[in-house]
Amino acid sequence: MCVICGCGGEGQARVSMPGEIAGQVHTHADGTTHAHGAHGADHDHDHDHDHAHGHPHGHDHVHGQDPHPDHAHTPTALQVPGRDTQTIALEAAVLGKNQALAERNRGWLAGRRVLALNLMSSPGAGKTTLLERCIRDLQGQVGIAVVEGDQATENDAERIRATGVAAVQVNTGTGCHLEADMLQRALQRLQPAPGSLLMIENVGNLVCPALFDLGEHARVVIFSVTEGEDKPLKYPHMFKAADVLLLSKTDLLPHLRVDLQRMIDNARVVNPGLAIFPVSAYSGEGLDAWYGWLRGELAGLGAAA
Repeated sequence: MCVICGCGGEGQARVSMPGEIAGQVHTHADGTTHAHGAHGADHDHDHDHDHAHGHPHGHDHVHGQDPHPDHAHTPTALQVPGRDTQTIALEAAVLGKNQALAERNRGWLAGRRVLALNLMSSPGAGKTTLLERCIRDLQGQVGIAVVEGDQATENDAERIRATGVAAVQVNTGTGCHLEADMLQRALQRLQPAPGSLLMIENVGNLVCPALFDLGEHARVVIFSVTEGEDKPLKYPHMFKAADVLLLSKTDLLPHLRVDLQRMIDNARVVNPGLAIFPVSAYSGEGLDAWYGWLRGELAGLGAAA
């Protein structure tokens, strides 16, 4: 169990590619993963073989620099009255382990000039629909790969694969967020091309994903205009931890009693430096500005623009 938020632990997570079923993916003690067919109870899991270093694992050094040195990737310190010191120490150890793995991921991605974005939102904010539109618009301009995070099903990964790009599904079981080790395993399977764009769609949750660094280049919050003007004030850490805010579903504004500018103002109260783009996956409104931001970040990494 995750002692930070009480959700299911990392042992329940399953990373899968097309055509694989539960039980076919085996993870070794060092974090490396491979797929194999079904086998009986007498199958020996103590494999003794070498792993190529085409994926991030087992290194105690970091390649490349943090593209946002002024952006805090460490989780927020929590002060909770009544919590005993042993519990707090355990939480610190969990977050510390995750942070170490996140830095390895970040170094590996930076070494390959991969722009990795952690997409976070509440359920139903339109992450997958917006992601599908981005893929359709940007295909042919930059290589794209996707990691899909959900508690169960491969529905979203199948939607993404239908666009023609590679996608890995991470099912977290009872877990409410992705963690750095899950991304590490997904990267082993996905192997994003140098100079490409990696979109990581986190589990729908406005709280816990903000606490766990994955090794991403930037964090993007998708916040739909149907969710309420005060959402940034109610869930401040998510918005404070973000680099970009995509205000989604703006095509619905004529049908809603909502003040878009107030939503923007509330987000800036929490995070004055937030880059904000009101967008619609259906009409395409605002997407050019969002794509301009993406191209600028890709150029900064020396990736294909």
